[in-house]
Amino acid sequence: MMRHRKRVAKLGKPADQRKALLRALTTEIIRHGRIKTTLVRAKAVRKHVDHMIQLGKRGDLHARRQALAWVYDKDLVHSLFEAAPERYSDREGGYTRVLRTMPRQGDNAKMAVIELV
Repeated sequence: MMRHRKRVAKLGKPADQRKALLRALTTEIIRHGRIKTTLVRAKAVRKHVDHMIQLGKRGDLHARRQALAWVYDKDLVHSLFEAAPERYSDREGGYTRVLRTMPRQGDNAKMAVIELV
């Protein structure tokens, strides 16, 4: 099997900084429900937020430990595991929505709002 077209968004950062950025964005989206960031970052973090909600829906011990390994806030993981099963019980994916907004003043970067559905 070849890895053609499987490239990840590098976000202009080394691997350790990229992982820390994605973990921080995931934590803040789960905490606040919606955040404003660049379009490329929003599209990159969408995968991780959806995965955390899938873990919350599963709800077993292994899923909880996997979520605790990624999300920075322990109390936030507990609240996610309490709220996710009933909030997303009828939805089989697509837990986030990315909305484009006006470009950022200064460098004209494409901006977006990512929010939980």
